[in-house]
Amino acid sequence: MRPVALDHAARRGALERLRATASEGPLDVLVIGGGVVGGGCALDAATRGLTVGLVEARDLASGTSSRSSKLIHGGLRYLEMLDFSLVAEALAERSLLVERLAPHLVRPIPFLYPLTHRGWERAYAGTGVAMYDSMAWLSGQSRGMPRHRHLSRRKAMRRMPALRKDALVGAIEYYDGQVDDARHTMMLARTAASYGAHVATRTRVTGMLREGERVTGVVARDLESGDELEIRASQVINATGVWTDETQAMVGERSQFHVRASKGVHLVVPRDRIQGDVGLILRTETSVLFVIPWKRHWIVGTTDTDWSLSRDHPAASRTDIDYLLAHLNSVLATPLTHDDVEGVYAGLRPLLEGESDATSTLSREHAVSHAVPGLVVVAGGKYTTYRVMARDAVDAAADALGVQLSRAIPACVTEDVPLLGADGYAALWNRRGLIAARSGLHEVRVEHLLRRYGALVHELLELMEADPTLAEPLAGADDYLRAEIVYAVTHEGARHLDDVLTRRTRISIETFDRGVDSADEVADLMAGPLGWGPEQVRREVEHYLARVAAERESQTMPDDETADAARMGAGDVVPVARGG
Repeated sequence: MRPVALDHAARRGALERLRATASEGPLDVLVIGGGVVGGGCALDAATRGLTVGLVEARDLASGTSSRSSKLIHGGLRYLEMLDFSLVAEALAERSLLVERLAPHLVRPIPFLYPLTHRGWERAYAGTGVAMYDSMAWLSGQSRGMPRHRHLSRRKAMRRMPALRKDALVGAIEYYDGQVDDARHTMMLARTAASYGAHVATRTRVTGMLREGERVTGVVARDLESGDELEIRASQVINATGVWTDETQAMVGERSQFHVRASKGVHLVVPRDRIQGDVGLILRTETSVLFVIPWKRHWIVGTTDTDWSLSRDHPAASRTDIDYLLAHLNSVLATPLTHDDVEGVYAGLRPLLEGESDATSTLSREHAVSHAVPGLVVVAGGKYTTYRVMARDAVDAAADALGVQLSRAIPACVTEDVPLLGADGYAALWNRRGLIAARSGLHEVRVEHLLRRYGALVHELLELMEADPTLAEPLAGADDYLRAEIVYAVTHEGARHLDDVLTRRTRISIETFDRGVDSADEVADLMAGPLGWGPEQVRREVEHYLARVAAERESQTMPDDETADAARMGAGDVVPVARGG
């Protein structure tokens, strides 16, 4: 299987193929939604030998799938809730991702669980973490994750010197997985494209096509050209996350379940603000708080509050930031302030409604419905179990498709389908010193590239060999090389400045200026491959600066309503300058 580049030509070709379904016959499956579940559905269906399309209204992972805690985990708190099946399922998926499916994108990281009571708490928490490790082992795929260990207070303080001495009496160290969620989701879609899926971003579904009671496709609009197209498909999968109810309403039928949005806010702070080598998991009054190592930074989160305002751009308020800082500072010897916060991001979890009024206790399990012929709906779940959600959704579509085509559809094979960049990653990691010597890059730079691109690193090296200026770091965000910006456009489907600064890289949350100082240079690098003229470059930069200004303003507001109003001050779609 050869890697397919998600470039400008690939998007144009995908739209042409999707448009042709009106005259040449339907796709087997059309997936609506370019998040992790939608990408997973497209890959699952394509690897069963089906013809597949994937449409996304904005960018890949532009919603919930780029705004998570960046963890691939079983969920210790679900174990405490006695939700053993969910935890076991998630731990099995964690092992698959770390060992086989995406070892270049998912890796183990250690966490401390501080103990605040002597005796009983160590026994209680220790039993839970031991069960957590045992369930992973029972999945048959636990080699990639070290086992937990008990620490005295002195040893715990050595691992995390930033903690107050009176904040713990000891600790348990355990491991979970970390992922760059946006890159993983993008790589899912790119892998699906390599297996034949037609992927079209900036393509918004505006209605459903029906023949009698059966859904036979969708009406969509190319947001960049303004053109409208009809896309015919034997089965449509609604994988739109927190927008599930809105998408389902296009059919004019009530869904069998509803999705409730819960807002989760995360802070990003520089690594030197918190002295330590491991992450933290802390109890709060309603849930847990994570302090997660993230390259040269820490991610602190998350909140868990009901959200009923704009789902396109959930806004973090000052109250959210104060909440996170207060809980973190309760255990730190040197408290953090607002001035220590580099970045803030907010995302919405799609929770299945109906089990409780408190979002933190709503189900994280998923549901699949086929109430309307031709339309499968999948919702709920958690990032870690995306592959299982996708399998169940495509199973439902395949059952109906098999009846339509009078033939059996192959079973799911994604458990054995590594994402692009996974094959050969371990060998390349072992050869990173040789790669550095041959390329002229520092070994640290090669490690950075391998952890983002895996075995596709050679595509980056070829760009730098052709143009040595691309081997230079970005002036405003020197963790990244200029080649990564060009590659995001030529291979990873980035269409706009926001796509690159927010999702293909994380410059928007990893710098105090939120990417403002990098905007001009990044836009100039994108201009050539995308054919932008000076007017489009100007529009892209202005749009991004307006977005950053709106987010900064929202984060000074006291509540959700005023924060949402401030965030909505920046537009969602970048206008495209005709003729450049």
